[in-house]
Amino acid sequence: MSSETPCPKNTRRVVIASFVGTTIEWYDFFLYGTAAALVFNQLFFTNLDPLAGTMASFATYAVGFFARPLGGIVFGHYGDKIGRKSMLVTTLMMMGIATVLIGLLPTYNQIGLWAPALLVLLRFVQGFGVGGEWGGAVLMAVEHSREGRRGYHASWVQAGVPVGMLLANGVFMLASRMDEAAFLSWGWRVPFLLGVLLLGVGMFIRLKIYESPIFEKAKAEDAGPKVPILAVIREHPRNVLLAMGARFAENAYFYIFTVLVLSYGSQQLGMGKAGLLNAVMLGSAVQLVAIPAFGALSDRWGRRPVYLGGAVFLLLFAFPFFWLVDTKMPILVSLAIVIGLIGHSAMYGPQAAFFSELFGTRVRYSGASLGYQLASPLAGGLAPLIAVALLDWSGGEPWPIAVYLIGMALITLVSVWFAEETHRKGL
Repeated sequence: MSSETPCPKNTRRVVIASFVGTTIEWYDFFLYGTAAALVFNQLFFTNLDPLAGTMASFATYAVGFFARPLGGIVFGHYGDKIGRKSMLVTTLMMMGIATVLIGLLPTYNQIGLWAPALLVLLRFVQGFGVGGEWGGAVLMAVEHSREGRRGYHASWVQAGVPVGMLLANGVFMLASRMDEAAFLSWGWRVPFLLGVLLLGVGMFIRLKIYESPIFEKAKAEDAGPKVPILAVIREHPRNVLLAMGARFAENAYFYIFTVLVLSYGSQQLGMGKAGLLNAVMLGSAVQLVAIPAFGALSDRWGRRPVYLGGAVFLLLFAFPFFWLVDTKMPILVSLAIVIGLIGHSAMYGPQAAFFSELFGTRVRYSGASLGYQLASPLAGGLAPLIAVALLDWSGGEPWPIAVYLIGMALITLVSVWFAEETHRKGL
């Protein structure tokens, strides 16, 4: 497919393929987060006290986020030089294999320090893969779309994230219903091993899509920069920094709402794990509708107004979120997570098109990936770890976490305010 004009049939096919592939990759990524919050401290860090074990578990969780910028740089380079599609296939394969191998890992009691070391290595591979996947999946959707629909189409790639979360938590919840001894012995491995089935489905779908027509046209006309990432840093440093700042609130709030809440609710408040997982799953289901809705609104109203609205809402919701969770009432805990994730969707829906439109075609994969992924370790990767440390410092009181989240929201508000509006910008 080399025509510059997007074909509606191909657009739908690409959006579906990107959605399914992203769902699978984030299932793999979130599965680790759920396990880190609930069981890894008992399996891979048994030589530490409970608090230190939880901190170590979340530290390995953060490793995946620090690997994401490296994946974005490497796959962004080849995505801009060779093409988007081949990078998507490679990252999906990398994520699937790493996830299955985690499910096969011996525990600390079986091989000692080798167990957490191998866990960290595989988490790094996961992060490296997902760091390259996002840019390719988003760009395929954006570059196959016509003006006026890019926000909506790209938001479906983003919607693969809550579906991946829904699948990861759902499978983990079913596995956790078995006897505790059996679950800790082998039951926790089942969700990871199921990744091989999802990998097969994703590969089948992604191999059937066409390369981006805009990229093929640009490649035929111009060889492009020799090193796209250097061109991005030289020509678009402001947009990279603003994209990074725009991610701070979106990323930090999301992992507090979906990961930290599991350990906070179960360990600090004594709530049942199943109820907390149900609440996160409900929020993820609501996001499946909310993300495309806000993506479509950004096509009509602009990326910045929708994004800014979400950031302001979450800034105001930081304290009420913990007030609701601290009631320990399942319906109010669920309400807190659902409301929080709707606010998050107002930023996440427009984000894919917004970041893609900030960069030119020959450096778009590198530019969008760099801005998106550089914020990941600083915001999402460290958020659960910082939150656990703040809880320990405050004696279990959540107010310092709320203050921390407000700080993240302020960074995002300033960044988006100074960014250009892009929804009418040509690619």
